[in-house]
Amino acid sequence: MPKVSVTLCRTYDAAAVREALIEALSPFGGLNFIRPGMRIGIKMNLVTRKNYHAAATTHPVVLAELARLIREHGGEAVIGDSPGGPFSAAYLRSLYGPAGLSIAEKAGARLNFDTRVEETEFPAGSILKKVTYTGWLADCDAVITCAKLKTHGMLGMTGAVKNQFGIVPGLMKPEFHALYPKVPDFCNMLIDLNEFIRPRLAIIDGIDAMEGNGPSAGTVRHAGCLIASDSVYHADVAMAYMMGLTPGDMPLIHAAYLRGLAPEELSQIDLSGNVDDFRMHDFQNLPISGVQFGGRDDSVLMQLIRNLLTRRPCVDTRACVGCGLCARNCPVHAIQMKHVPKFHLQTCIRCFCCQELCPKEAISVRSALLPRLLR
Repeated sequence: MPKVSVTLCRTYDAAAVREALIEALSPFGGLNFIRPGMRIGIKMNLVTRKNYHAAATTHPVVLAELARLIREHGGEAVIGDSPGGPFSAAYLRSLYGPAGLSIAEKAGARLNFDTRVEETEFPAGSILKKVTYTGWLADCDAVITCAKLKTHGMLGMTGAVKNQFGIVPGLMKPEFHALYPKVPDFCNMLIDLNEFIRPRLAIIDGIDAMEGNGPSAGTVRHAGCLIASDSVYHADVAMAYMMGLTPGDMPLIHAAYLRGLAPEELSQIDLSGNVDDFRMHDFQNLPISGVQFGGRDDSVLMQLIRNLLTRRPCVDTRACVGCGLCARNCPVHAIQMKHVPKFHLQTCIRCFCCQELCPKEAISVRSALLPRLLR
């Protein structure tokens, strides 16, 4: 039965993080599965060009101390991700600096600059029968996903499972959003990616978390813990509970539950540590995606219902500089630039790529009109 550990860690001091990692991983035998010469891929969260103090990316000290432990077990640690944008060495280099990854390099980790793209058949997939993924992972003997505790515009939260969207080469991500615009399909696609790559361990950096307008433009919230599990799905159940959410209400957890991969309640988890000590009842969560009423081919009535009930992107015209990055990356071309973005809500699939990629944090997720009126 998968296990989850929740471990106190109040600071990013290297010694404290090392001690917390050792304690967090001990219920799963630590890193004793590593044999000399093994290459271990550390799949971090490198969502966009952000300074690591903003809590949008996995903190470099967590990555550094994990890499140090891997080396002590005789393995080689390789850190990588493919955020939105070109999957190129130059683009990765521009993101690694603000993410503080020189700290991890000094600890002996190698940063990935291999931008090969691999494709393979995956008949076991529910949605994905063929997987296109970043080639550096093909050379790894095992993968440890090292995620961040954050909110997310489309799915409510970013955690261990969502972190594997980063194995999709950056410029293909809008295509995936267009192919799977409905939340249940998108969730099953993410689960297929996890079943394909099968992370050996999941670690969620919750020392400093992100609440509010996540996954890239929210505010820092100190949560003071590390979450670890030998199941990405069980790790997310614990994380949702800590965010003050009911795990069964989260679409990604629910999709994993329907596939027999996750429980819907924390009580069904073999848990080490008192998660109630870290639960944040006042955590600023984004509206959770509920029932979706189809897509762009709906009737006029269904489009009206969808617009009344579903969340929408909203732009702060004072912060927007009109760069057009949101329009260029919209997978369904639902944004027209008129000095500031104009959203065509009948076309919009609510993937919120615009919000995630906005360099000025000018786009946020807003509740739908009818729920606002009812409140």
